[in-house]
Amino acid sequence: MIEQVLSALLAVVAAIGASVTYFYGSNWLLDRLVADRRAPDGTYVSRQRARDAVRPWLFLAPALLVLGVYLVYPVVETLRLSFFGSNGDTFVGAANWTWAVQNEGVRTAVRNNVLWLLVVPSLSTVFGLLVATLADRVAWGNVAKSLVFMPMAISFVGASVIWKFVYDYRGAGSEQIGILNAVVVALGGEPQAWITVEPWNNFLLMVILVWIQTGFAMVILSAALRGVPEETIEAARIDGASDVAVFFRIIIPQIFSTILVVWTTITIVVLKIFDIVAAMTNGQWGTEVLANAMYNWMFRGGGHFGRGSVIALMIMIAVIPIMAYNIRRFREEEARR
Repeated sequence: MIEQVLSALLAVVAAIGASVTYFYGSNWLLDRLVADRRAPDGTYVSRQRARDAVRPWLFLAPALLVLGVYLVYPVVETLRLSFFGSNGDTFVGAANWTWAVQNEGVRTAVRNNVLWLLVVPSLSTVFGLLVATLADRVAWGNVAKSLVFMPMAISFVGASVIWKFVYDYRGAGSEQIGILNAVVVALGGEPQAWITVEPWNNFLLMVILVWIQTGFAMVILSAALRGVPEETIEAARIDGASDVAVFFRIIIPQIFSTILVVWTTITIVVLKIFDIVAAMTNGQWGTEVLANAMYNWMFRGGGHFGRGSVIALMIMIAVIPIMAYNIRRFREEEARR
């Protein structure tokens, strides 16, 4: 334990030392390379403007290097591998892309991803908004918010383990320790192996992510609700508007941009969903999603770099429009300020 603490402290000290050395060293080198000088006719030439233009890039250079190595290069390499065979050394052209279009497993993964995209962001945003609105109306609202937010502190795998006990099935006639089956048996029904029942098992897996992301949506939307001017709400009530009308016609329009941010953020999380499916079903019983399909093709059964790369690029292509939309909205809001 002590060795681990010392190693961590040493790493922190080394990182700080390297940062300080880079800061002063790069600035010293810049001042020497782009120093003021005298022209042949003896006039003094200041190169301060050139130094000021280069200096910001000295601070950005480490981050750009890390992004290039860990983000740009993997994308370029994945694109290259998508046109090669299983070992990444035999050029096969568009064969991997043709396979992805025709393969039933990939089509199932795409269909499941679309289902996740339709259900999880919508329910998480709606439930988060509902909790944020109602919790402010009761004295124990902060306690309720804390309980709803608590799943955000749990990893996806940890949450999956918890929900495995909820969906647990011990066979007909056996005592059911799974909460869901215990309730079903208490009501006179028959227990089921829920995570194997298609297509409902997909929705049962979605419940886990909704349970986690509702807390995120609640926190962001709760802050947005506090930013709604009380004057507009009071004016609407004086005019005779009901609470429902105030909520949908006054509050929602004023926090709509925040709702979109929450929805798109959860959508990006859903597009990359992997942990829950891998921990609960490993993609069996019709629950496979694109990330699981990519992992299976890339690393399991001998691996196929080309097909795994194609599926990875499909996920990236799906994320790009959402990111572009977020960036465009951010720029529009910045332009209004």
